[in-house]
Amino acid sequence: MRSAVPSSRAAGTVLVVFGLIATLASLLVPVYFFDGNRSAAVARSGWQDDGEGTWKTEYGPLTSLDREFLRTVRATGLWELPAGRSARERSDRRSVRIVGDHLVDGDTELDRRVIEAGRTLKVALPNKPTGTQQGYLDELKQAKGEQFDKVLVGHLRKHNGGVINLVALVRDQTQNSMVRSLATRVNSIVLDHLAVLEDTGLIDYDQIINKE
Repeated sequence: MRSAVPSSRAAGTVLVVFGLIATLASLLVPVYFFDGNRSAAVARSGWQDDGEGTWKTEYGPLTSLDREFLRTVRATGLWELPAGRSARERSDRRSVRIVGDHLVDGDTELDRRVIEAGRTLKVALPNKPTGTQQGYLDELKQAKGEQFDKVLVGHLRKHNGGVINLVALVRDQTQNSMVRSLATRVNSIVLDHLAVLEDTGLIDYDQIINKE
């Protein structure tokens, strides 16, 4: 009879320990999966950490994500502006020439605004397109007629779709008022670009899905 008491106490202790473990797990698992989903969202946006941490500015903290956003907006204009001019001058399709008009108008405004933001926030901006973007321009130079239209619309639709992901992430997370204001305007202009691109009827959605 005496041996039954310690045994009962031991069993009770085990149950308490298991209860604590279960409670801890229930708290940690949601955090784990939330962080995993956030990491996946960041990965889809395509941005890279420059390793320079967060800067203090009069407009609020400036994070690596904020700086990457500014550089992306600048680089986008460096290839979309010449692409837009080519669309206006070379395409025989009215809807593609309209795309060119919207690109030139929208990216001219954004280029001015991002240069001003870069100077104010002391962020060095690119002065030439990325290698991939230059590849788009080189491909457009070689394309003619309907092929030109399809190449132009395809690259622009894919690129602007990616930019929207980055804009959404920045708009959600930034604490810098200047970056937030720019992101709001970029969002409006990119949505406008997507709308006129889709109006051309030249988008191959299956190709976009397969490449993502």
